[in-house]
Amino acid sequence: MEHILEVKDLQTSFLTSSGEVKAVRGVSFFVNKGESVGIVGESGSGKSVTSLSVMQLLVGTGKIIGGSVKLNGRELVGLSPKEMRSIRGKEVAMIFQDPMTSLNPLIPVGEQVGEMLWSHDKSLSKAQREERVIDLFRMVRIPEPETRLKSFPHEFSGGMRQRVMIAMALACKPDLLIADEPTTALDVSIQDQILKLMRSIQKEMGMSIMFITHDLGVVAELCSRVLVMYGGLIMEEANIYDVFENPLHPYTMGLIASIPDINQDKSKKLQPIIGSPPDMVHPPEGCPFAPRCPYACRICLHQLPPVFSAGEGHKSRCWLLAGDAPSSGNPLKGRKGAKE
Repeated sequence: MEHILEVKDLQTSFLTSSGEVKAVRGVSFFVNKGESVGIVGESGSGKSVTSLSVMQLLVGTGKIIGGSVKLNGRELVGLSPKEMRSIRGKEVAMIFQDPMTSLNPLIPVGEQVGEMLWSHDKSLSKAQREERVIDLFRMVRIPEPETRLKSFPHEFSGGMRQRVMIAMALACKPDLLIADEPTTALDVSIQDQILKLMRSIQKEMGMSIMFITHDLGVVAELCSRVLVMYGGLIMEEANIYDVFENPLHPYTMGLIASIPDINQDKSKKLQPIIGSPPDMVHPPEGCPFAPRCPYACRICLHQLPPVFSAGEGHKSRCWLLAGDAPSSGNPLKGRKGAKE
């Protein structure tokens, strides 16, 4: 299949008074045309920094120190701010977590969406921009779009503000849409509405989606393939079915075990992942999950595991898949992988 996005050995750091924070430590993945890919992980795993690196929107002391990011075959790393502005919105667009902080409170939402159109097509008249904004508002199911485009952000609910942000992201029909936890600040019923909206829009427009979240349940609703991140690395990659039915990394197992199930035994408590994420100023020399892993071996603490391929696009960075891994107490007993 045709790759819209190709990321190879991406390394992104932040220089702080405490030292270099190695937020992303060699991430490689791709997104196919028309595909929805989820990137999952808890706070500090590097998933949002990965998306900001793709968009070249790192702020402060954030810097890509190595690797490649290609969009439609064009290298983005090293492009000037002006060159990136011509790409953002038109070829790749992003929806952020909190629409209230992303929208200007002093400007009507219709003008803000229209500004995105104008920035990429100066030939559009004001009337043409307004008509296009109305069409976009209809697409994202905003009622009475002819009048609501003159409303200010504070006059919308959280779910409606997020629909405005989706309309803005879709204004120039990008090939790739990056959604960075767009439903986190919304209640469950509104989350479901937004996910269904994104699914229907993707089918209608045929675009690719990269969905960033900490919630595996949300990914199951939207994505066909999942990347599980921890400690600035991709720990597991698989299609959505294999991630839930046949996880090949203890961290993925822990995430799944912590998801509430309406049919579960009410006498049993949820299983949290004990411990805290690693200090990325001084990342561990071995597997970053080893201090929290109930199956960790000696090698896990001292040597970073390679990526093992278990077939059919299923990959895991775990020593338990090695040919000489111990079988006693091994949750992946009988599963072996080949080093990539």
